[in-house]
Amino acid sequence: MPGSSSRGSAAQPPVAITGMGVVTPGGCTPEELWKALCAGRSTAAELTHIDLRRHRVRIGCRVRGLEAVDGLVPAKEARRMDPFAHYGTAAALAAHRDAGAPAVEPGRAAVVVGNAVGGRATSDRESAHFTTGGPARVNPLMPLMTMPNAAAAQISMRLGWTGPAWTAANTCASGADAVGQALMLLQTGRADVVLAGGCEHTLTPVTLAGFGNLNAVSMRNEEPERASRPFDVDRDGFVMGEGAGFVVLERLDDARARGARTYGLVAGYAATADAHHLAMPRADGAGAAAAMAGAIADAGLVAEDIVHVNAHGTSTPHNDRSEASALRTVFGDAQPPVTASKSVIGHLIGAAGAVELIAAVQAMRHCEVPPTANHEQLEPGMDIDVVHGAPRPVRSGPALTNSFGFGGHNASVVVMPA
Repeated sequence: MPGSSSRGSAAQPPVAITGMGVVTPGGCTPEELWKALCAGRSTAAELTHIDLRRHRVRIGCRVRGLEAVDGLVPAKEARRMDPFAHYGTAAALAAHRDAGAPAVEPGRAAVVVGNAVGGRATSDRESAHFTTGGPARVNPLMPLMTMPNAAAAQISMRLGWTGPAWTAANTCASGADAVGQALMLLQTGRADVVLAGGCEHTLTPVTLAGFGNLNAVSMRNEEPERASRPFDVDRDGFVMGEGAGFVVLERLDDARARGARTYGLVAGYAATADAHHLAMPRADGAGAAAAMAGAIADAGLVAEDIVHVNAHGTSTPHNDRSEASALRTVFGDAQPPVTASKSVIGHLIGAAGAVELIAAVQAMRHCEVPPTANHEQLEPGMDIDVVHGAPRPVRSGPALTNSFGFGGHNASVVVMPA
C-alpha cells in the first residue's frame, strides 16, 4: 500500500466522530462554518488589528464569532495563552461538550494537537519588548506561551486526562496527521477516547512578512475577498487564516454503548513524504497521490467509492497543479466533485486539516458539496471537477480530505457515514 497508514486492512475497529468544535473565520460552531462554506464567499479582509503599512501583504482571514465558545476558557486564563492555544483549547472543549463529555478513565484518554508555528503572536510581542526595554521587559511566561505543545498541555489539564498528550508539527498537514495519530491510538487499544485536531494563529507582522517575502500569499490587497481562488487560472497565492478545529473520536462500539450521537467514521488515513524540496511539491503530485490512494485503501475502499474531495487547494500555482495531477493519478477520468475550503476561510496552516475534515463531514451529512469561492476558470490541463457557483447535491458516501505541507508532508483522511 502506498504511504504509511493506520492499518493494513479494514478489519480494525471502526472509529466514530462523536463531537466537533471549531474556531474559524467562518464562525465558531460547525453549523456556522457550514453556512459560511455553502455561501461561497471569502472571509478575507484588510487586517487592521496590527500595523502592516510597510508590508507587501495586508490581508487575511480572522476568527469571527468567538463569543460562541469564549466562555469555555475564562478571560483571565486566556490572557496567559497565546491566541493559538486559546483557539485550540476553546475548540477542543467545545468538541468535548458536543460529545456529551464522555466518561473515561483519565489514563485512557488522549489529546493529539496539530500545530505548525506555536505562539508567534507572543514571540513577536516579547521580541519587541526586548528590543525596546531589554531583558527585564520580557514576560516570564513567554516560554510557556510560545511552546508548540501549549495547546495539548492546556487541553489535557482542563480535562484531567493523563493519557498521551501529543503535538504533531508537520506544517500544513499537522491537523490531518493529528487525526491520523488519534485513529492509530484507538485502533491499537492504547486509548478509549481521543480529542484530535489542530490550532494556529499566524496573523502576526513577522509571520505575514515572511510568507509575503516567500511569495506564497496573494498580493490582492485592494480586493481581499477575491484573493483566494484555488485551481483558478488567475490565482496568485493563498490568504493566511487562523483558527482551530477538533473532533472527539471513540471506537464505534464504545460510542454506541453509551448512546452517543455519531457524525460519521474516520475510516482511513495515510501519510507520505515527497523527499523533494522544502517549499515546492513534486510537480507530478506523486507523494500526494500515494497519500490519497493509501487512505482510500486503508478504509477498505476503492477510488470509485469516494463521493467528494475536500482538496488542500491552497490557491498557489505549483501546489494546485501538483494536487490536480495527483487527483488525476488516483481517480483518472472518473473525477469526484472537488471543493476547497481555503477559498472561504483562508489557510489555517496547522489547523487546516482538522477544520477541513469537519467540513468534509458536514458535506457528507448534508449530501452537498460547498462551492469553491472565486473559482471562475479552471487552469487548462488540470481536468478536475471543481464545484463553484453554488453547492452541488451528491449522494451519501465516503469523502476524502487532503492536507499537504511545506517540507513535502502529505496526509489524507477518509470519512464515511456511520
